[in-house]
Amino acid sequence: MRIVIASSEAVPFSKTGGLADVASSLSKALAEAGHEVWLVTPYYPQELAKLGDRAPKLEPLNLTLPIAVGTHLVTAQVYKTMLPGSNVSTFLIDQPEYFDRPSLYVDRLGDYRDNCERFVFFSRSVIQLAEALHFEPDIIHANDWQTALIPALLQIEGGMRIGLGQTASVFTIHNLAFQGQFWHWDMLLTGLDWKYFNWRQMEFFGNLNLMKTGIIFSDMITTVSPTYAREIQTPEFGCGLNGVLSSRRDVLVGILNGVDTEDWNPAHDRYLPKTYDVHTVDVGKAACKAELQKRLGLPISADKAVFGLVSRLTGQKGLDLVMGSTHDLMRHDVQLVVLGTGEPGYEAGLQRLAQEFPEKIAVTIGYNEELAHLIEAGSDIFLMPSQYEPCGLNQMYSLMYGTVPIVRSVGGLADSVVDATEGNVANSTANGFSFHEYRSDVLFRQVCRALGLYLDRRTWRQLQRTGMERDWSWKRSAKDYVAAYQRAIQKRRHDR
Repeated sequence: MRIVIASSEAVPFSKTGGLADVASSLSKALAEAGHEVWLVTPYYPQELAKLGDRAPKLEPLNLTLPIAVGTHLVTAQVYKTMLPGSNVSTFLIDQPEYFDRPSLYVDRLGDYRDNCERFVFFSRSVIQLAEALHFEPDIIHANDWQTALIPALLQIEGGMRIGLGQTASVFTIHNLAFQGQFWHWDMLLTGLDWKYFNWRQMEFFGNLNLMKTGIIFSDMITTVSPTYAREIQTPEFGCGLNGVLSSRRDVLVGILNGVDTEDWNPAHDRYLPKTYDVHTVDVGKAACKAELQKRLGLPISADKAVFGLVSRLTGQKGLDLVMGSTHDLMRHDVQLVVLGTGEPGYEAGLQRLAQEFPEKIAVTIGYNEELAHLIEAGSDIFLMPSQYEPCGLNQMYSLMYGTVPIVRSVGGLADSVVDATEGNVANSTANGFSFHEYRSDVLFRQVCRALGLYLDRRTWRQLQRTGMERDWSWKRSAKDYVAAYQRAIQKRRHDR
């Protein structure tokens, strides 16, 4: 199968969130399964400059793409490289006016005002690149609002483009909260007829909505966990598009993300002082725990339960619940380590707690890859009480590393963490603790449950073993994506 994956960010070329990890990891997994995969992403020179000597070598192609953006033609240059550690051909679309900026989507004033124009340009570049290089893909896989115009372009214009008449589209929703909504006059930038600006297709309460466009025009829709696929069809999680999604539920599937086991695997993690697997977890985690405590200036103790949290410090991630239960937690002989950056109020509040309990709490504001790995390996319990979580990766990292997670039962958290009820413990399916009601006292009850089982070493080892033995790799997820691609191809051929 010939597959083009279009993403506004992709590791190691750029990253603001999990989309970048998914785009690259899925591309690798599909290529390893024998498919011919192209990854297409913008060229952000400032992001590659951060990598220094570690940046992949780029080959400029002798190719200029004239891209229609509204009534103007904007040229795109193209770089080619290979996705590191794979045989995935990777193309970077170069247009300095659009992509040579300090950050990918925002500046200090908020979203870039020309974001619609920038990603209309990128979406059309993906289509024209495939046409110019005669790739003739079976599938173009678009991701989130930044590439959501692609399914519409394929359905409306694909028949007029060489090699794209039979190309099917798959559109993945990574986070429905970010929809790419723009004022109605930006419809002109798309180059599509105004007749498509109606409430059934591209219009949403008077605005152009690119997320809705992708949902309506794609042959298959995926999102990043089965539970999230159901949740976004409800008013609570649907962000105003629940009705649109329900109308297309016959082509909507949830596929749980995988983990890039080259980077995240306690058996060969380069950041750990001692690696380990399910058979050596006791010794390995003890060494990692001692190193974590030492590095963060906490008293070194094998007996204290260490709670870890690596997260964006935002309301979505349940930081209000964590901070609301911290004083109760501190009445126990435990430690809490936090790594993250985000909303200033949460950053300041966590730092105050660290000052109040210097022997028990360590907070690092910012992001440090090495420390993130050490927290996952050195903690006993991981906190992830999100308000909503389309998929989540940290709970899967935790399960792989024998760090038992406490999560709110939403989205991908519900699909990956099995609550330690008496029955689930008895049949060896439990691997963590989960709750539903969004309250700090409910979170604290799960903390107490976890601390109770932590003292029962035999049961705790069983929870760790259950989490560590499951296959969390992208190989599992890639098989489900291939099935979605095949359904999309069949639908496109049937509809034609």
